Amino acid sequence: MAALDEPLKKILGGTTAKVLAEHLGLQTVGDLLHHYPRRYAERGELTRLADLPLDEHVTVVAQVADSRVLKFNGGRGQRLEVTLTDGSGRLRLVFFGKGIHKPHKDLLPGRRAMFAGKVSVFNHKLQLAHPEYELLDGDADGGAEAVDAFARQLLPLYPACQQMASWKIAKAVDAVLPSAQDAVDPLPGALREGRALVPLTEALLKIHRPESKADIAAARDRLKWDEAFVLQVALARRRRAETQLPAVARRVTEGGILDAFDAKLPFTLTDGQQKVSREIFDDLAAEHPMHRLLQGEVGSGKAQPLDALVLTPRGFRPMGEMVVGTEVVVPSGELAVVDGVFPQGEREVWRLVLSDGSAVECDDEHLWIVGSRDTGERVLTTRELRGDLLDPDGRPKWSIAAATPVDLDGGGDRPLDPYRVGQRLAGGGDPADRLPEGCRHAPLKDRLAVVQGLMDTGGGPAGAAAVYRAAPGPLAGDLAWLVRSLGGSARPVPVRDGACDVVVTLPAGYPPFRARSGGDGAHTEGEPGVRRAVQAIEHVGRKPVQCISVAHPSHAYVTDHFTVTHNTMVALRAMLGVVDSGGQAAMLAPTEVLAQQHHRSITEMMGELAEGGMLGGAERGTKVVLLTGSMGAAARRQALLDLVTGEAGIVVGTHALIEDKVQFHDLGLVVVDEQHRFGVEQRDALRGKGNSQQEKQTPHLLVMTATPIPRTVAMTVFGDLETSVLDQLPAGRSPIASHVVPAKDKPHFLARAWERVREEVAAGHQGYVVCPRIGDEEEAPKAKKGAGAAKTAAAKESSPEDAAEKRPPLAVLDIAEQLRAGPLAGLRVAVLHGRMAPDDKDDVMRSFAAGELDVLVATTVIEVGVNVPNATAMVIMDADRFGVSQLHQLRGRVGRGTAPGLCLLVSEMSEASPARARLAAVASTLDGFELSRIDLEQRREGDVLGQAQSGVRSSLRMLAVIDDEDVIAAAREEATALVTADPELTGYPELRIALSALLDEEREQYLDKG
Repeated sequence: MAALDEPLKKILGGTTAKVLAEHLGLQTVGDLLHHYPRRYAERGELTRLADLPLDEHVTVVAQVADSRVLKFNGGRGQRLEVTLTDGSGRLRLVFFGKGIHKPHKDLLPGRRAMFAGKVSVFNHKLQLAHPEYELLDGDADGGAEAVDAFARQLLPLYPACQQMASWKIAKAVDAVLPSAQDAVDPLPGALREGRALVPLTEALLKIHRPESKADIAAARDRLKWDEAFVLQVALARRRRAETQLPAVARRVTEGGILDAFDAKLPFTLTDGQQKVSREIFDDLAAEHPMHRLLQGEVGSGKAQPLDALVLTPRGFRPMGEMVVGTEVVVPSGELAVVDGVFPQGEREVWRLVLSDGSAVECDDEHLWIVGSRDTGERVLTTRELRGDLLDPDGRPKWSIAAATPVDLDGGGDRPLDPYRVGQRLAGGGDPADRLPEGCRHAPLKDRLAVVQGLMDTGGGPAGAAAVYRAAPGPLAGDLAWLVRSLGGSARPVPVRDGACDVVVTLPAGYPPFRARSGGDGAHTEGEPGVRRAVQAIEHVGRKPVQCISVAHPSHAYVTDHFTVTHNTMVALRAMLGVVDSGGQAAMLAPTEVLAQQHHRSITEMMGELAEGGMLGGAERGTKVVLLTGSMGAAARRQALLDLVTGEAGIVVGTHALIEDKVQFHDLGLVVVDEQHRFGVEQRDALRGKGNSQQEKQTPHLLVMTATPIPRTVAMTVFGDLETSVLDQLPAGRSPIASHVVPAKDKPHFLARAWERVREEVAAGHQGYVVCPRIGDEEEAPKAKKGAGAAKTAAAKESSPEDAAEKRPPLAVLDIAEQLRAGPLAGLRVAVLHGRMAPDDKDDVMRSFAAGELDVLVATTVIEVGVNVPNATAMVIMDADRFGVSQLHQLRGRVGRGTAPGLCLLVSEMSEASPARARLAAVASTLDGFELSRIDLEQRREGDVLGQAQSGVRSSLRMLAVIDDEDVIAAAREEATALVTADPELTGYPELRIALSALLDEEREQYLDKG
């Protein structure tokens, strides 16, 4: 009887052992015993041939329906065609040349057998070429064993490879199965009994040779617990070891740089940010290292476009011109200075349309002080307003709080009698007449006088309001501007030839307007606190944005609305807290561009607080340095000096931070952005630079990700990382409907897809068609000549089924031509791909953005950075050739405007294929985290304890992270309790053996690195 660590070569022979090792990663008896069946064929059950996946290696149990030998190539060649059936479908087998004799003898009609091979298509029919087979009815030579196997109720079907069929693996398992008696049971007896789990030896026998489905279920339950519990013990010991490591407690210090920074913030943190910050600061205050994952959208916005206007004492100025020290008007009418400017890069921008026709642009996290009839005053984000915009009766629900009118002084010349200016404008005959700049930016009483002159001359009563009749377009805009500057409401209503009636309402306290006759006719008394209702919220597109903080208790400023900020808040506040405690913080970014962006954003947000020790810097400030590989020698030397001396409290950098020559004075916190872009070794190398008071200390670790990758999800579910979640989702957009189009099974669905594209274009919208390939890269293979080509031709002649090779992915150039000549004929169709000249690409994108093209046929070059709100339809050809995250990114190119988006995922894969299942899952949700779970289900966890993010080999054979979260959670509880009571596992020698088998030296180091 072989021990479980015995090499398979000694038991099975060199040839079989080599195949198992090279193609399935099975080296020892124990490895083979833990190579579990993928599924089981029931006695009498015929596998559904209709569900076979194309291009996959399969094992089927079926009955021979027909067998015949056919000649080809002028009678010089012959082939055997065998037709199988299972009641649900039919499958053809083909054998060629001398290889037909044995199957011709064996595979007679009525015979039942197991067949293994790769599914292909020839003449639109599924087939297996030269499959391996094993007879199951005992009529063939040596069939007694097969009959015995089939006599059992359940036939195990193993994960196989082309070099070794499932039944050959089953025979190998039979050879080592007696060794299951040597298996060391890692589960404590009390746990096993408490959970009603069968012993390990029994589980191994039942999983490989079950007598009933109940045997399989009992074995699976037990083996899942083995994997979950042993791994959880390893993780629990690691977590306990972390608590034993020395780390400097970084407690919040009052009156430090963090408090100074918070005082600059334009508004309070969101509830989510406050909660996550508390979790992080609690961890930082401990004397063992923090090991936390910050998951979610860390960049909440609250910003405005650079071309938005901010009210200053001299009139409106663009947001992009704001600098620290600029005086602005706050809603109470007071003046305050800008004490922080926070550029936010490009963001999705929305437009609030108010009841008087005015509009304000901002991002989706922008805060508004709004009121309603039912709730009174509230502070809501743009996103919250979009989700609750109208009352049940369809009327606008929210109105914007009014600002207090103030005196302005633009410095220009002002007329002595502004009232006469208004009269002159109203009575003038030139439609181009505009309000003089000196009257626009004038004291309150002068602006009111101009309005009165205009209204007394060209206005008249209209119910509760006054109306200026038929104002030319420019003058209508000036009048509306003046009325709003007085705290009123002015709604231009187009009438004819570009002219507008302007409906004017002023707050209470203003004198009434005289009627056009000049007498004391009808007038409006005004309304107290004129408010404008939010009638609609429209998507604008991506724009450069920034936000400002104002040194005033209200933290608000006037731009016909109220606004606040912030970005990368949680991580930056954690870094500032560490700096307050005397330590340093390092942020590791995956690219130089991102590192530079983080550095610029942090220094601009901190202002003078980022200029510690510099002329003009704040007394409590620190220095923020950048370290990348492309820096000049002098700048690099200075940055290294600032780090080693402690002059720099914060460093932002790339892999350059990891180099040996980079030393810190007292590294207290490592923040890793987009953590999946770094290997564990790289993160560990930076953590290894912790050095406090010349003693080795492990710095705290905060890793950030907006989109978890499979290993992150797996480790999160396993509880290895303490997790914080910011549940503010990315800026919402119009809904996107996604559907799978089965082009092969239902070609009329694809025809309908092109009709939908035409319908969107007819409605004034545009569409994308995405293909995996360009189509101009195939000439080289076609150009093959000589002996090689002759050999290929001969092979094709002797093997007709090989003519139906797996087709290449659909190409942009081919599809564009087909669409122009076919279903999209008459539409303006253009192509876009990565091998076009930059100028040509720019021309196409400009034309598409300008609406000069209807349909863009492109590769994945449109995946990021392309923003055309008018594009509402996307057809992704061969969608099964793309990954989950790529499909999600592509889909995000539509639905960016006010109209809903449509994404059609076209595939020729069969409905039963894993690829179609993946597409159906993508179509079912727009949630990024849920898609990461789908990705995990498709790719599996990779080796949770190994360095690959994904791959064939995994330390998890039975356990599925997504499906078995309840088992994992229960195992974590059991493991934590056991490790707390017996950290060294002295009372559990079998568990120690299982741990040593699971954690070789490399994996143990990997696990320790986190």
